[in-house]
Amino acid sequence: MRKVLVTGGGGYVGAVLVPALLAAGYAVTVVDLFIYGDDVLDPHPALRCVTGDIRDADMLRRELVGVTDVIHLACISNDPSFELNPDLGRSINLDAFEPLVAASRDAGASRFIYASSSSVYGIKEVPDVTEDMPLEPLTDYSRFKAQCEEILARYQSPSFTTVTIRPATVCGYSRRQRLDVVVNILTNQAYHNREVTILGGDQLRPNIHIADMVDAYLLLLAAEPDTIAGRIYNAGYENQSVRAIADEVRSVIGDDVRVVRKESNDNRSYHISSARILDELGFRATRTIADAVRDLKDAFDAGLLPASFTDERYFNIKRMQSIELQ
Repeated sequence: MRKVLVTGGGGYVGAVLVPALLAAGYAVTVVDLFIYGDDVLDPHPALRCVTGDIRDADMLRRELVGVTDVIHLACISNDPSFELNPDLGRSINLDAFEPLVAASRDAGASRFIYASSSSVYGIKEVPDVTEDMPLEPLTDYSRFKAQCEEILARYQSPSFTTVTIRPATVCGYSRRQRLDVVVNILTNQAYHNREVTILGGDQLRPNIHIADMVDAYLLLLAAEPDTIAGRIYNAGYENQSVRAIADEVRSVIGDDVRVVRKESNDNRSYHISSARILDELGFRATRTIADAVRDLKDAFDAGLLPASFTDERYFNIKRMQSIELQ
């Protein structure tokens, strides 16, 4: 049985990925601080959950014993959360990265999958932003993501397969819910306030349904090493304008939802091409933004996301401010 260590496995994507890994027959060790709650993963005989910090080298060495694959999700996510404490962001997102990669290799792991970000491209005017284009990160968050990609590339070897994925913004329902990303924000507003507010509206935003994101990680685990060795892949569904996203939300939540548009000084568009991962691995995201909205609506209907505007667990920056993570 292959044993997968998932850093950040109690996070937004991890809370959906880990059950999928267990269902696929992997043994899983999760290393996470669980600052958004320790109840997002059900007990399972093949699951080990470790409340730990990826900056703890001794803990990592212990938990990496017998691990065959590492999926590195843990980070201080999104720019506002990062800027709240830049030193913390650097220590987790950059300084802890190479020690983790080296420890994984030295422990005998044969595959390391890194969750980077499509924000590493910065702003591009071309319609299809592909993996071979120069990186122009605009923030420390995206700059450190790009630097980690460079670090990881140096560790690629015949016995240690490294692969980087650059996801679009993930959307949809998770037991560790985020309501601070665009599709989820607008859905929350539409469902509870019957009104959404968009700034500008013509800016393009790439998104991917959380279930498609999980499928991409499963595919990278199953792929032959030679196929993915040292490769970098974008992963997104499609690039839609903020206005089109709002219209999709309205189409699911109800025709009574008002869309209020306000002017914005930030008209930057982000867009990526996911042609490489389709051509090389046969992966195509198939769930739509409407599917993600529908999943969130079902969760709201079922009472799974109470206090959706005030519970800090749904908002990274609020939670970090509250616990004063160092």
